[in-house]
Amino acid sequence: MSISKGNYRVRQAQGAADLDAVLRLRAQSFRAGRSDLDAFDSQARHVLVEETDGTLLAGFRLNLLDDDRALSQCYCAQSYDLAPLMGRAGPHLELGRFCTRPGLRDPDVLRLGWAAITRLAERHGVRLLFGASSFHGAQWRDHAGAFAHLAAHALGPDGLRPRPRAPETVTLVQAAAEAAPMPDAQPASLPPLLRSYLGMGGWTSDHAVIDRDLDTCHVFTALDPTRIPPARLKALRALAG
Repeated sequence: MSISKGNYRVRQAQGAADLDAVLRLRAQSFRAGRSDLDAFDSQARHVLVEETDGTLLAGFRLNLLDDDRALSQCYCAQSYDLAPLMGRAGPHLELGRFCTRPGLRDPDVLRLGWAAITRLAERHGVRLLFGASSFHGAQWRDHAGAFAHLAAHALGPDGLRPRPRAPETVTLVQAAAEAAPMPDAQPASLPPLLRSYLGMGGWTSDHAVIDRDLDTCHVFTALDPTRIPPARLKALRALAG
């Protein structure tokens, strides 16, 4: 996996030095400098988005899940009951720990990451791409407006949405009841990764998980690659080469 555009490139990690670089960025992004290494890292493909001089701009991990057993043991299965996804044909692809260098604002970095994800998904015939999209801060009321928007515009199909499993959750409808009225347009408080999912036809769970360990609230987020709008898919394929 190697894609280049202008001064940027995206590639799969090769060796311990690359993994260490990604883990340093994750530590900075998720744990105030403390290690973010976990048991799922050994199973995953780690991807770097960097400048051509090797400066790391973003990183994430991908885990291809070939069957229900793998699905039941993935990272998201710790917080969400994925039983509604069991028994579906085709592999799933779990996207996790997407993070960027602090202060980075260039949307091309995220686009290049999505181009790599799309290439891998199409190569393996992935039927569903999913992950957890995080909001910084574990006080769910701070995100009530964004959750209200998701409740009104982004819920997944009844038969596919995962059920609660984590000890602390809040339904998006409950959050909406405490939120001030908002316009239909996506609020600026939606994380960039979540906005990308939704812009490509993705959907969310009907509840958010309150994660005290990472000091976040997150929602399950999923995307059927076959439902990506044709113009967006064409652009991603062009980037992927």
